[in-house]
Amino acid sequence: MTPEAASMKAEELCLLAPVIPVLVVKDAGTAALLARALVTGGLPVLEVTLRTPSALDVIREMSGVAGGVVGAGTLLTPADVEAAKAAGAQFGVSPGATDTILDACEANDLPLLPGAATATEVMRLLERGYTVQKFFPAEANGGAPALKSLASPLPQVRFCPTGGVSLANAGTYLSLPNTLCVGGSWVAPSDKVDSGDWAGIEALAREASKLPR
Repeated sequence: MTPEAASMKAEELCLLAPVIPVLVVKDAGTAALLARALVTGGLPVLEVTLRTPSALDVIREMSGVAGGVVGAGTLLTPADVEAAKAAGAQFGVSPGATDTILDACEANDLPLLPGAATATEVMRLLERGYTVQKFFPAEANGGAPALKSLASPLPQVRFCPTGGVSLANAGTYLSLPNTLCVGGSWVAPSDKVDSGDWAGIEALAREASKLPR
């Protein structure tokens, strides 16, 4: 998959909803229920971070939920890419971007949302053909003002800001011309996941799905 094709697919996914849930799931047994609550609430694109031993099983379980598009986050190595693809991931997300991870995703036909935090990193990815990127860590890197400042010199690049994004500040990011959607974990808080409050998670998802952009 070419970088251009990867960015086209990433843009398509980012436009499905204003928020992509960023999920750290410990128990694969609840994965399908969690995914169903989020999808029913209007957030079909789900990022499962590879931060728990059960992450690949979570991706497998969530991939069976109708209407959902499941991807793997925190891709760091070619082995991560191959394992995620084998588990059913339809896209990948990385906190940064190296030639190694870019090569691996392109070789495995896994559309990637590569992370960038500075103008130089954004330009380097743009040179390779990636016009859709993850702005990370968003809040720690200057927040919406920093992202807005990239719009004028680099108008051809659009972003999914992630990291410190919440319901309180998501609207500010979504109002920017270079923001396609945001990534956030607030729609699936650990207390609601642990207690199995799927109705509560669906309500949070529905609220997030109505954010204007």
